[in-house]
Amino acid sequence: MKDDKIYLSRPHMGGREQEYINDAFAKNWIAPLGDNVNKFEIMLQKYTGAKAALALSSGTAAIHLALIESGVRKNDIVFCSTLTFCASANPILYLQAKPVFIDSELATWNMCPKALEKAFQKYSKMGQKPKAVIVVNLYGQTAQYDEIVALCKAYGVPLIEDAAESLGSSYGNKMSGIIGDFGTLSFNGNKIITTSGGGMLLSHNSKALEHALFLATQARDEAPYYEHSELGYNYRLSNICAGIGLGQLEVLEDRIKARRAIFDRYKENLKSKVLTFQTEITNTKSNRWLTAFLLSNNSNTLTPTTIINKLADNNIEARRVWKPMHMQPLYNKYDYISVDNDNAQSIFERGVCLPSSSDLTLQQQDKVISIVQEIMKATK
Repeated sequence: MKDDKIYLSRPHMGGREQEYINDAFAKNWIAPLGDNVNKFEIMLQKYTGAKAALALSSGTAAIHLALIESGVRKNDIVFCSTLTFCASANPILYLQAKPVFIDSELATWNMCPKALEKAFQKYSKMGQKPKAVIVVNLYGQTAQYDEIVALCKAYGVPLIEDAAESLGSSYGNKMSGIIGDFGTLSFNGNKIITTSGGGMLLSHNSKALEHALFLATQARDEAPYYEHSELGYNYRLSNICAGIGLGQLEVLEDRIKARRAIFDRYKENLKSKVLTFQTEITNTKSNRWLTAFLLSNNSNTLTPTTIINKLADNNIEARRVWKPMHMQPLYNKYDYISVDNDNAQSIFERGVCLPSSSDLTLQQQDKVISIVQEIMKATK
């Protein structure tokens, strides 16, 4: 039976993935070693401009290792974007460190530089300095990095760029993933390209990534037997999954082009005083992984739930934007820094993500547009 559901962001194969997988089977490189892994890392280095790349089992693993290589230990403080998925913050707790969540700014929905500066000032007065700052690029749009990088350098704190959603995006002349000291990518099934499940750690610090590789392969010391002096992890990407990634990388630019076109079509056809789409700020290019918009504060009847439920009734998947970490039961006991308004909460309460799969047909797009238009007319 054919599945006619319209998904939020589904995998989209390019056609050559199976060839790379077959090659791995032919060479019997089924384990997390082999040509596909090596080639995948090299291709990501070339694409992003990173000096080193490490293919891993998930983007979460990449953040975990980035924190370790930044020197994060038990009871250390880590500043982190609040408006994100839990995978950005969970590795902080893996290390028994303490997250401090930073509010968003409305231009990009990402970490507010003013709130970050306020956090640095607050903790400096307390005689404390964070060991790292994790900044997330929501839905493909990069944060305001000029200000953020300057602050991190001024305080001497490593910057980790969570680029899980922004592969192919850029900030100035830099590709997303190499703006900070470390960059992390995700190749989960819903991302712009996928390896089924997987991630990548990027850096210009080759020595740090050599140690991260050591940790990702169970931290086995050089010895004629199994010897371990550090705690390691089983975090490497399999050669099979890397083969999928190689095929996907070949069509990455096509996927970006398709998602940007979908965003443009939604924006053009859903022009309204009650909707505002996520901005692509000057000197940046977003991959538009997901098309997301905010509802006006002036409407009491038009809500994210109204839109999402109506789309669901028509077999269409849509979602709320991320619920901020400082509002989560797991994290609400930790510090949260905002400047004037709780922007992250406002974005969560008013935000909707529309279906953005790169193989979304014009007919499917029209169906989504038509339903949202009907809802807006009915709630005027």
